[in-house]
Amino acid sequence: MKRLTAYLVRLFVVDALILFGVLCALLWMVNCLRSFDVVSVKGQSALVLGIQALYTMPPLAIAFFYVCIGIGLVRALQALQISRELHIIHINYGLPSLWRASAVVAGAGVLGVLVLSNFIEPYANRQLNALNASIAADLVSSTLRPGRFTQVTPGVVLLIGGRAADGEISEFFADDRRDPEVRRTYIATSARVATDGQNYVLELRDGTLQNSAADGRFSEVSFMRYDVNVETLAQAISYVDPRSEKDSVELVTTALSSGEWDEGLTMLLANRSAEGLRVIGIAMVALALAGFPSGRRTRIAMPLEAVVLLIAFAERGLSAYSPLGAATGALGMIGVAGAVIIWRTRPRRAGEVLA
Repeated sequence: MKRLTAYLVRLFVVDALILFGVLCALLWMVNCLRSFDVVSVKGQSALVLGIQALYTMPPLAIAFFYVCIGIGLVRALQALQISRELHIIHINYGLPSLWRASAVVAGAGVLGVLVLSNFIEPYANRQLNALNASIAADLVSSTLRPGRFTQVTPGVVLLIGGRAADGEISEFFADDRRDPEVRRTYIATSARVATDGQNYVLELRDGTLQNSAADGRFSEVSFMRYDVNVETLAQAISYVDPRSEKDSVELVTTALSSGEWDEGLTMLLANRSAEGLRVIGIAMVALALAGFPSGRRTRIAMPLEAVVLLIAFAERGLSAYSPLGAATGALGMIGVAGAVIIWRTRPRRAGEVLA
C-alpha cells in the first residue's frame, strides 16, 4: 500500500470509527434508560440491565453503521479540501490512491457489517431471548409479589395468590394481550417454574385457558396440567421467528441438507446481504459529494453530513416500500453516485477544472 493510500485510509477510518463509537455508547445508554424497569420493577441487578441493553444493540448498530462510514468519509474529504490537500491529490495524479483508499475502507465496512448482520445479530437475539426468559422465570418464581399485578413484558400481566417456601405458586393468573386479534388468559389453582436445563417451563395445574377473539368469539379449555414456555411470556411480541436466532451459515447449511428454500429464508438472507451494498453505495455517495475540489461559493452552505443523512433516510424509505427488495435503495445509490463520479472525472479543459 502506497504512503498516500495508507494516509487516506487512516483519515477515513479514524473519523468513521470515532462517530460509530460515540453513537454506540449513546444508544447503549438510551437502551439502558428504556429498560430501567428491569431494575426498578423486575428486581434484577444493574449488570443484567447493561447486558440486556447490549444485546439489543446489533440491529441498531447495523442501521447506522453505513451512515457512520459515509459521514466519516465526507468529513475527512472536507478536511482535505480545506487544507488544499485534495487539490494536490487531483493535480498530481493521486486519484488512484484516493480510489484505493476508498475501496479499502468500503471493503472493510462491508466485511464488518456482514459479520454484524449474519453472525453477531443472530447471536445477540438468541442471548437476549434466553436472558428475557430467565428474567421472566425469576420474576415468576421468586420476585413476583402475592396479590399484586405485575407486568412481565408489555401486554403480559401476572398475578399470584401466594407462594410456598418450596416455590409452589397458588392461584395463578396471567393475561396476555400482545396479539391484537386474540386475548389469552391463563387461570390455574397452582403453578411451578421448572427447567430442563435449556428452557424454563411454567407448569400450570387444575385450571382453564380462555381465548377471546377480536370479533367476539370466546373459547375456554379446562386442563389438569398445562405447560407454558416461560420464553413465550417474556417476549415483547407473541411470536419470534426462530430464524432470527440462527446465523446465515447455519440457515444455508440446514436449507441445503433439507432442500427447502422458502421465500422467507431467501428474503432474510437477502436483507442481511443488502447491508453490504449500502456500505458500498454510501461510500460512493461520499466520494461523489466531497471527493472533488470546487471553487464555487454559496451563500448558504448545507453541511454535507446532513446531506448524507438525508440520502440514507431516502434510501431506507425506498428500500422499505420497493417491491424489488431491500437492496433497491443501495443499488440506486451505487448507480447515481457512480454516474456522478464518472461525469466529474471526465476529461475537461484547464479552465473547467475548478469551475
